[in-house]
Amino acid sequence: MQKKHNRELHETRPAYENAVLVALITDKQDDEKTKVYLDELAFLASTLQIKVIKHFTQRLPRPETRTFLGKGKLQEVVDYAKHNEIDVIIFDDDLTPSQVRNLELAFNDGEATENASCKIVDRSLLILDIFAIRAKTAQAHLQVELAQYQYLYPRLTNMWSHLSKQKGGIGMRGPGEKELETDRRIIKDKIALLKERLEKFEQQAQTRRKTREQTVRVALVGYTNVGKSTIMRFLSKSEDILAENKLFATVDSTVRKVVLQGIPFLLTDTVGFIRKLPTLLIESFKSTLNEIVEADILLHIADASTPYCEEQIQIVRKTLDDIGAKDKPTFLVLNKIDLLPEGEKHLPFATKDNEEIINISAETKENTELLKEKIAEIVTEKFYKIFPNYQNATNGWENFVFEDDEETEI
Repeated sequence: MQKKHNRELHETRPAYENAVLVALITDKQDDEKTKVYLDELAFLASTLQIKVIKHFTQRLPRPETRTFLGKGKLQEVVDYAKHNEIDVIIFDDDLTPSQVRNLELAFNDGEATENASCKIVDRSLLILDIFAIRAKTAQAHLQVELAQYQYLYPRLTNMWSHLSKQKGGIGMRGPGEKELETDRRIIKDKIALLKERLEKFEQQAQTRRKTREQTVRVALVGYTNVGKSTIMRFLSKSEDILAENKLFATVDSTVRKVVLQGIPFLLTDTVGFIRKLPTLLIESFKSTLNEIVEADILLHIADASTPYCEEQIQIVRKTLDDIGAKDKPTFLVLNKIDLLPEGEKHLPFATKDNEEIINISAETKENTELLKEKIAEIVTEKFYKIFPNYQNATNGWENFVFEDDEETEI
């Protein structure tokens, strides 16, 4: 049902919507960093066929409590939106329910309705919408739907103008019940149902992961759009794996069996992380993220070509910490070195105590053979701890793989 709903939702989306982006320059976020963040936000918006017309920034120590922006800057953005047929105002931070309400009033001539001509969207809502169109499996659809309802619940009061009205009709005499209370109850029931259905998926996932306990599990992790899926494709030789220059091209985990130098292991491609990844998504995707938590080795893929590579590395490390995977043996892979200026192929990045590092280009295949050698080295060491008497890739492999995945000999 959710899959059909999402398809209808995005089929009715206009060819594009005009948007302006809004961000604050603070003591912790200077002008240059704010520009990079807005470029990333524009990339997110383009994923939803939203055309970014203009960026607005304001220097403030913290967001204004009522409207996020100061009074003068807010009026500047309102005037621009009205004179340039802007459909969406996108903020590079999360907005409180009251801020959404006040901003809708400001941009829609004092009216805040579900049919407002100018929509107010914060960073979390934008990412949730992207996840909704990226999700392919039933489990991923449920995970996104749960996050959407959890996002919606505290904002009900400010999103629907009809909620203050009283219901009438048979069985609704007397004091009546506000539609707001009805909607809240419906959403609470929906959240409970989704959690129950996801729990069944998690039980099935636990059973699958239990069958993999007697093999080495390697997971690809990293910031979104750093080339994880491209690396997954050439390591597993699986052409059906989607690899695009898009944010969150991969939402569902993909698992492939790989044999490297005679040693079999399971390789998992996981959802990319991003700055300010909504907590609701992390909670909803707990089962998917458990693929990372239960992996034996992590290949942390980073984009060496971005000037904010180190910051993205730290964001991924912080997210791994949040999900309980910070102490996993990790191998740092700096990808896209073909995009670096000549002579900058080896970058001095600080690594953790249990983390090795290698520079590659998944696009041009530079250093990819070295990457395979490194993976074979760390996988072999782990593998022989599990199977000390293992002879080759055909001896005993059938005892611990599962049927639905492909096996690749590299």
